[in-house]
Amino acid sequence: MSTDVTAAPRKRRRRRRYSQLSRRDKIALTLMAGVPTVIHIVFVWVPAISTVLLSFTKWNGLKLGTWKLVGLHNYWLVFTVFDDKFFPALFNNLVLLVFLSICSAVGVLFAYLLDKNIRGSPVYQSIFYMPVVLSLAVVGFIWKGVMYSPRQGMFNVILGRTAQGDQIDWVGNAQKIFTVHVPGLDTPLGLSKNFAALLIAMAWRHIGYVMVLYLAGLKSVDPSLREAAAIDGCNEWQSFRRVVFPVMKPINVVVFVITVIEALRAFDIIFALKKPPGTQVLGILVRDNLVGEGGGQVGLGSTYGVVLLMLCLGFIIWFLINNYRENET
Repeated sequence: MSTDVTAAPRKRRRRRRYSQLSRRDKIALTLMAGVPTVIHIVFVWVPAISTVLLSFTKWNGLKLGTWKLVGLHNYWLVFTVFDDKFFPALFNNLVLLVFLSICSAVGVLFAYLLDKNIRGSPVYQSIFYMPVVLSLAVVGFIWKGVMYSPRQGMFNVILGRTAQGDQIDWVGNAQKIFTVHVPGLDTPLGLSKNFAALLIAMAWRHIGYVMVLYLAGLKSVDPSLREAAAIDGCNEWQSFRRVVFPVMKPINVVVFVITVIEALRAFDIIFALKKPPGTQVLGILVRDNLVGEGGGQVGLGSTYGVVLLMLCLGFIIWFLINNYRENET
């Protein structure tokens, strides 16, 4: 005799997941991670994406919804019609990039010397690092009033050029030091004397920043590496170039990124000095087109901003790809 037995499905018991975090801890962690994320998205990603979208439009920035889609017309204007503004500004940015790269090497040298614990090292560190805590606008005012003042600036005092009619206008002299003729451009590119003067002021701040970064990196290098290099017969330069410097690759990446960003986003020191002739950079072009009397050219200004963004990303991505490719090989 057979009987049908229906087996009732067993209810699976849900296992409770126990966490060491209390509800208050979870709320605190959510706020600590969520608030900075929201701020970053709102103030970085939203403006960046909006800039890219607005670069394809024509808009005066006065009333929402009045923009007009123009495609790549703004980019055509930047690279053709307004080439007498774009290429001189781009040239100044590239000159600044090369100059700050040289200043980074000087910062490495200062860090190496201070790492030797020379007498008065803390005093030198404080002197070199002091400009880092100042904004570039403040640095510009200091150098304009103390160093470059035609009447009582330190440079004119040293050169004996403080008399009326014999003064050197360091910030206002837009005469070219050298010019470069580029095929297809009506206006030759070149470095003006007042922009060269601003380069020195920017170097005053940049060298101290790089010095502090590399000094911290040198302090963290394992002393046994230097001892091993000395045992193998390496001199001071060979030990630094082949052993110490490669160990600080993460700092090298950070310094390169900072140098590129500082060079391409240069704006405040030039704007604070009321945009002297010959010192035009891409950041000034962005601002002048976005803000104008009776409404700006938001689409054109956004186009300059996108070009500036692509330049920054291009340099940084190229460096990172080459750097990590060397690590893999």
